[in-house]
Parts: sequence; structure tokens; C-alpha cells
Amino acid sequence: MSANLEAKKQIVEDIKAKIQASKSVILIDYKGLTVAEDTEFRCNMRKANTEYKVLKNTLLKRAFNELNVTDFDADLNGSTSVAFGSDETGAAKVACDMCKSTNDKIRVKSGFVDGAYVDANGVKALASIPSKEVLVAKLAGALSSIISGLAVALNAVAEQKEQNAQFLRAKYKILKKRGY
Repeated sequence: MSANLEAKKQIVEDIKAKIQASKSVILIDYKGLTVAEDTEFRCNMRKANTEYKVLKNTLLKRAFNELNVTDFDADLNGSTSVAFGSDETGAAKVACDMCKSTNDKIRVKSGFVDGAYVDANGVKALASIPSKEVLVAKLAGALSSIISGLAVALNAVAEQKEQNAQFLRAKYKILKKRGY
């Protein structure tokens, strides 16, 4: 075999490993970006712990096919870049934000999240989901308000019981003075 074919096989193996290690893979049509916009996009991807690469469609298609995923065959034409995300929403959020900020110079083609194909609309829906940290903070706030509400209710019950006990003591003293 030629050295070039062996190199391509190694690249396909590397791509397969990245697909399997990533929680999300987003395919992006980057045609029309200026160098400055592409640099900003790559910087934003790094901040989101996402690896962003421009790969050959044939190598990417072969990697997906070797993983028994054929849903991307129609999306793998034209200029394609790939974002390998460390979480389910980060890469989608950065890509969709960049689409908006560049007036749709780039577009999201599709994605691969949790082992399933996601079309462009699905990727946009993923981008609208808050990050894990925000969701955890919201859950903590909700639990905190429930706990504080319970504490207020228990305190009110305790105060009511104390008032009832004081009332009964006062009534008992009055009845005792009257000789009952």
C-alpha cells in the first residue's frame, strides 16, 4: 500500500476516535467567512472546550460509515468543518451564535449527539438549551426556595402551637383561680 493511503487510514481512525470521544459533533458550512471571523470562531470554540477542524468530506464520510452511521452522506458536500464538543450543547451554541453574528455566512448542516443524527433544526434547538451549569443553578435555586418555604411553614406551625399553648395556660390559670 502507498504511504498516502496509510496516512488517510490513520486520519480516518483519528476522526473515528474523536467522534466516539465527543458528546456532540456539529457539521458546519463555513464558506464565506473572513479570516478574522474564522479566527474569532475558532477562539470561541476553544473557550467552549470544543475542537474545531476542517476535514475532507470523503474522510469524514468514511469515518462515519465505519461507525455504521450513514445519515451524514447528504450533508458531506461542499465546504465542511467539524466541531467535536465535550458536552451536548456547547458546540451547537457557539456555531449558532456565530451564524447570527455573521448574518448567516456560515450555516449548521447537521449534528451527531449521543449517538444519533440531528438535523440543522435539531442543532438549533440544542443551542437554545442552557448549559449544564445554568441548569444546575436553576435546580439549586428551585430546591432552595422549596426548602425555605418549608422552613417558613414549619416556623408558622410552631408559632401557632406556642400561641395555643400560651392560651391554654392562661385559660387554666383563670379556671384555677375560679376553683374549677
